[in-house]
Amino acid sequence: MAEAGVRTAGLGDAAEIARIQVTTWQSAYEEVLPPAVLAGLDSSVAEREWRETISDGPATVLVAEEGRWTVGFCAAGPAPDGEVAAADGSLPADASTTVLVSALLVEPRWGRRGHGGRLLATVGRRLAETGATRGISWVPEADSATLSFYRAAGWNPDGTVRTLDAGGRPLREVRLTGSLEFEFEHD
Repeated sequence: MAEAGVRTAGLGDAAEIARIQVTTWQSAYEEVLPPAVLAGLDSSVAEREWRETISDGPATVLVAEEGRWTVGFCAAGPAPDGEVAAADGSLPADASTTVLVSALLVEPRWGRRGHGGRLLATVGRRLAETGATRGISWVPEADSATLSFYRAAGWNPDGTVRTLDAGGRPLREVRLTGSLEFEFEHD
């Protein structure tokens, strides 16, 4: 395997992050999202949104590289109250130090090479240095690969679920949570 690593994303990475997002969703979520939703994904819109996120935050955006190729990305930052709240709306005692991993994708052709683990470990380490103590992420209940990935990292469902409207089809997501010290760090 060529040299692999993780670095902070720059504005010049926005187009490749958008391409990876659209490509990965269209292949990995074809059983989860309606065809019209997947066909309607627009990389130019996604690129603009990623440029804004990279330049204005509040998320930390990282990219994974293998050799000269960008192969994945991760975005994580302070968890909004609505994302970390219990089903009854109450906030946990650690709400202010909980982060949300809002995106973590590795293009399928680059999968199973440790890129996802490196991304998650790096973002966890960086956010822990700012005082974060715990992370959460929402994952489609039908996405067994991503659920297995997070479980391997030591994150588990906390019992909270939500249902989103995915182009007229309900999409049930489970919230996973865990420490920012990961079991599978790859340096």
